[in-house]
Amino acid sequence: MAERKRRKLKLLAETINLDEKKATEEEESLKLQTWADLPVELLELILCHLTLEDNVRASAVCRRWHKVAVAVRVVNQSPWLMYFPKYGSLYEFYDPAERKTYSLELPELQGSRACYTKDGWLLLYRPRNHGVFFFNPFNRHMIKLPRFELTYQMVAFSDAPTSDLCVVFTIKHISPTVVAISTCRPGDSEWTTVNHQNRLPFVSSIWNKMVFCSGMFYCLSLTGWLGVYDPLLRAWSVLHVPPPRCPENFFAKNWWKGKFMAEHDGDILVIYTCNTETPIIFKLDHSEMVWEEMQTLNGVTLFASFLSSHSRTELPGAMRNVVYFSKVRFFGKRCISYSVDDRRYYPRKECHDWGEQDPFENIWIEPPRDASLN
Repeated sequence: MAERKRRKLKLLAETINLDEKKATEEEESLKLQTWADLPVELLELILCHLTLEDNVRASAVCRRWHKVAVAVRVVNQSPWLMYFPKYGSLYEFYDPAERKTYSLELPELQGSRACYTKDGWLLLYRPRNHGVFFFNPFNRHMIKLPRFELTYQMVAFSDAPTSDLCVVFTIKHISPTVVAISTCRPGDSEWTTVNHQNRLPFVSSIWNKMVFCSGMFYCLSLTGWLGVYDPLLRAWSVLHVPPPRCPENFFAKNWWKGKFMAEHDGDILVIYTCNTETPIIFKLDHSEMVWEEMQTLNGVTLFASFLSSHSRTELPGAMRNVVYFSKVRFFGKRCISYSVDDRRYYPRKECHDWGEQDPFENIWIEPPRDASLN
């Protein structure tokens, strides 16, 4: 009996010694841990809030920090959503990265509507007198073009109007087999209009989408056919590419208002949305001449609006692989977005019926890096 008791006490003492040894080892291990041993998730959360300069400094700590710092490094700035008021001259700009709204008085824009944006410049049209002009809201520079009627057609331009390469492009139907393409450059005294033979599937309308990519203007028709215009050769053609395929239940009332097109690094991207349906993103395969459905954006962020859409890379980590739409909820605090990784809208169940929105009420525009509006 006494022997059994001694064995139990010995076993208990050994167990206590073992626990104390483990506790000492763990304490020593914790003492040896450094900032370099932080979990990856915590590192990403910290480093994604650093400025570019501080991010570069942090990447020099060790290889592990370097890998995380580069992954969340912010080099580009996201576009801002510019709102056109129904009355007055007070314009609002929403920054989706900071979730802040700024206001700016721009009396120069009264009576005009936006047509397109690129490189921080607006292309605008005054229906009352057919005035067409460029305007930069951040430095208030204006560049006028010859008067031209743009009542029922979309317009795009290739480069900032301060560039010698800038070309303004628009297209409209003359007959079922003929389209009139009009172009103009800053400094021209008039627009140049040339009629081109047109394939029947391509229909020009106010619902068309336009982008300039690799020296060409691409124009997506209401029915999904893609026309291409070469401004150097002044040549127009409709590509032999069948329209993107969508589910039968995808098309509903006002579905054409939820269609967007952007370009990224030489690729043409098309976004189809429809009420509660999951958005479908397509990329044009130039070699096979087909539309491919994309399952990932590979770190790219898309900003979609009716008049013009944009793409960005190297934004904050939470903004990557996301499509931002031109609708802000919760009293101007949250932009409706769709995460391709998570396969859901943010905020949840906040998908938008584009038939309810005035397509001319806002547009994405690129602010300067030192933009500071109060």
